Amino acid sequence: MATVKMPLGVNAFVPAVTNGAQRKAVEGTNFPVLSWAFDASTAETIYAQFLLLNYGSGNITLKLHWYADTASSGAVVFESALAAITPDTDTQDVETKAFATANTVTDTHLGTTGQRLHQTSIAISNLDSAAADDEVWLRVKRLPADAADTMAGDALLVDAWLEYSDT
Repeated sequence: MATVKMPLGVNAFVPAVTNGAQRKAVEGTNFPVLSWAFDASTAETIYAQFLLLNYGSGNITLKLHWYADTASSGAVVFESALAAITPDTDTQDVETKAFATANTVTDTHLGTTGQRLHQTSIAISNLDSAAADDEVWLRVKRLPADAADTMAGDALLVDAWLEYSDT
């Protein structure tokens, strides 16, 4: 049994047409930092599309690296959902395919340094009958209306990756 790790960098995502997160490039002191900025007052969304190569079974874990734009306290709530289509088998219209029920995670800012890098994981258990080599769409959203999301300012997502079993 092996764990498949699939990186999803900033460029793997596209923003939603309505309420999409904003792509941001910050000229840091020593290097540029690319990210998706999720607002603290409006639920904003990004999407990625990929092939679920060598998927075996079980939950899929989405790991997120993020930092706060200005805050040094509070918590942020992210959600993620999948939509999977098996080519030549599923009869679902690709343009109207619905996402499975979302899974969420709440991650607390570790304090003192506003732009400290954090890592959190979402266990995606609602898999939309995903199977090996399916075409999959992934939705990532911040949920500022959730009572647990208490962090002021933008949450900046710098990268993500998926992990799952190949057996």
